[in-house]
Amino acid sequence: MRNLSIRKYLSSKIVWLYLISGGLLLGTSLLGLFYSSVIIPIPTILHIILDKTINMGWLDEVAKNEEMIIWNIRLPRVLLAFCVGAALSLAGAAFQGLLRNPLADPYTIGVSSGASLGAVLVLFFQVTIFGLGNFTLPVVSIFSGLIALLVVFGLVRLSSKSLAIETIILAGIIVSAFISALVSLLISLGDRDAMTQIIYWLYGSVGMRGWSYVQLIIPFMIIGSIVLFYFYRELNALALGEDAADHIGVDVKKGKTFVLIGASLLTGAAVAVSGSIGFVGLVIPHLIRLVTGPNHRHVLPLSLIMGGAFLILADLMARTMIAPKELPIGVITALIGAPVFALLLIRERLGRGTNK
Repeated sequence: MRNLSIRKYLSSKIVWLYLISGGLLLGTSLLGLFYSSVIIPIPTILHIILDKTINMGWLDEVAKNEEMIIWNIRLPRVLLAFCVGAALSLAGAAFQGLLRNPLADPYTIGVSSGASLGAVLVLFFQVTIFGLGNFTLPVVSIFSGLIALLVVFGLVRLSSKSLAIETIILAGIIVSAFISALVSLLISLGDRDAMTQIIYWLYGSVGMRGWSYVQLIIPFMIIGSIVLFYFYRELNALALGEDAADHIGVDVKKGKTFVLIGASLLTGAAVAVSGSIGFVGLVIPHLIRLVTGPNHRHVLPLSLIMGGAFLILADLMARTMIAPKELPIGVITALIGAPVFALLLIRERLGRGTNK
């Protein structure tokens, strides 16, 4: 009876978490569409979106400038912020589960830096790969992120036979530092226009991207998310350690490979469309794990929802705090994420000390 009551409590708790996170996502999305220099009522916003999506012919009652603002500027911006935040948070949850370390995320293990280098190379040389067209930027970003990840694991293999978590993170920091130097070199070699474009892109932003960028990220986000959701059992097993996972019949090599590919797809696509945005993949999954526990069946989808909601809110702050000027969204996520993560680490250390 006691076990049954505990299960009921946990299941009801998870249901409430999904409802709360869904409500936060809906609330931040509506706020992002509603609040800016031009205030448009929420009924009008819903009117425009419904008419554009199901073509009911209602827009005769709506001013053209309001239609343009919502459909061409704010809605793609909110959707892009959701996709980027969801992708980074989901990738961070996968890396943390795979490496069994709360400090693991796309930035600390070098994937994001590699993706940034690929995107900077495309922007610097104005490259368009035949057959890819507009998809050149995300595809190159994804592949360069995967290459950076392979370099990190190659360094770890050379330095030690075991894939120690601390060694992976240290190797990721080394590779990230080297890539940052290469990016700085490219910026210094470029002309003023190229320098301005690259620096603005590196700061991180989802503003003035439009529907084309939403269309760029969505295929990669869907594929990466499906891969990670499919392998959630392997992530749960790997949390016990590779040897334990192998003993209970999990194909460790296959699981690790697909998790790394899925997380790299998400990271590369997010970096390609928005630039460098830190702390989303570090803080959000860590907070979710504290509330839900280690089961990736819930950690992954909740990280996706809350990561998207968080970045929509961060983008809203970036464009309204010093309006009419706009802050880089990466500045907002760092200002919020760094203190929160520091508090989490202090709390964890104090908890360990108390247990001793």
